[in-house]
Amino acid sequence: MTRSLTVLIALAGLAVPAGAVHANPRALPFTYTSDTLAAGHAELEQTVDLVPLRGLSPANGEASYLASTFQTELEIGLTDRLELGLYLSLAPTPNPSLIGEAAKLPGGTGLKQRLRYSLAPPGEWPIDVGLYGEIAETTFEIELEAKLLLQRRFGKLRVAANLWAEYELYFERGQDGSHQRDLVLHPTLGATYEITPRLSVGVDSWVRGEYPTNPKPARRTFGLGPAAYVGPALMMSFGRVWWTVAAYGRVTDVNHDLVPGEPYGKLWARTMIGYDL
Repeated sequence: MTRSLTVLIALAGLAVPAGAVHANPRALPFTYTSDTLAAGHAELEQTVDLVPLRGLSPANGEASYLASTFQTELEIGLTDRLELGLYLSLAPTPNPSLIGEAAKLPGGTGLKQRLRYSLAPPGEWPIDVGLYGEIAETTFEIELEAKLLLQRRFGKLRVAANLWAEYELYFERGQDGSHQRDLVLHPTLGATYEITPRLSVGVDSWVRGEYPTNPKPARRTFGLGPAAYVGPALMMSFGRVWWTVAAYGRVTDVNHDLVPGEPYGKLWARTMIGYDL
């Protein structure tokens, strides 16, 4: 994030009274909590993913490039325990100087709609439980996604886990004329500690593995995973505005050297900024 944007966020925070009610911030960028916005409240979020990958350059052979995705989400509290999310995602084409295989990050360009529902008010059960369902329409697939959201609070410490699965239906037909179908498992686990109401630190982790079912590959490649990442996360809250940043390192196949077309770089960065409307 640029210095000017950081200053702008800080000024916005100073302009809001310390006791003001803010939105439902994401202290862990990959791990959802079961909390939902209150009825009638809305929040706008912007997420950016950055991952160094490898591609082919006609001049120099293999070359590094920075793959990216951008996602804008509008969250709306329908009731105190039911939340609607509407997404617009963009996965830019890698540097046009690259040829051949150039991987994009999971997700693609398209639209998403999702619901998050908390089964009980926070703290009423020993473990807070939420349900999450999403459908995505991208340029190359329809994706159905479900999550079981679990969290437990220990004072200022919060531990959360997501049991996360996706079913992907690709538009493109294979050599046998059928459409490719993939099952994706994407569990997450994280913990965050509130140092002050404006500052939280934590550790976030996630695993992603893709399992094609139609057709089923003869052998598993590195690009199918599973790949696991772990890293620190920092969230700053400025009243109506919050900002989270996290950097993840790949902890599986740590000695693997990426080749063009593989999507799991050694490092993965995600930053999010939210604004309570």
